[in-house]
Amino acid sequence: MTLPRAQERDYGQEYCGLIYSLGDGMYYASRTSNLGRLELVGPSRRKSCTVPHRVLDARGRTHPIADFHSHPWAPSPLSPKDRLVDNQWWIIRIQFDTACHLQKLVPYSDDATRAGEVYERQGYHWKLVGRILPEDKATGRVTAIEDDS
Repeated sequence: MTLPRAQERDYGQEYCGLIYSLGDGMYYASRTSNLGRLELVGPSRRKSCTVPHRVLDARGRTHPIADFHSHPWAPSPLSPKDRLVDNQWWIIRIQFDTACHLQKLVPYSDDATRAGEVYERQGYHWKLVGRILPEDKATGRVTAIEDDS
């Protein structure tokens, strides 16, 4: 969130990257990118960032498992475009905003019969807050999980 325009709301910039492994049991984040379509400022709050398809690391062969991206305002949950099954390239998608609100989508895009899962980071744990039912994967519609706590 310290990158240029990363916190400037409607005038801001979205950044993205990959989370990957080198097969050593550790996970790494790529450098962030602001590559993407320039979106005009306006009330729609649409921003974009082109997620890399690969990452190069001089230490060895990379195995991407997730993409991540920021939103330059808060609160900012995963957008409908973020949740579309056609936009899921990796097994996990992470999104965060200027208030450090983190969400994780596990889309299960390779299993048409399994619901996708949306989590929010609460303290040191991920809490399941919604599911994208198999029939809703094309639209990214989230069905909320009832809070039993």
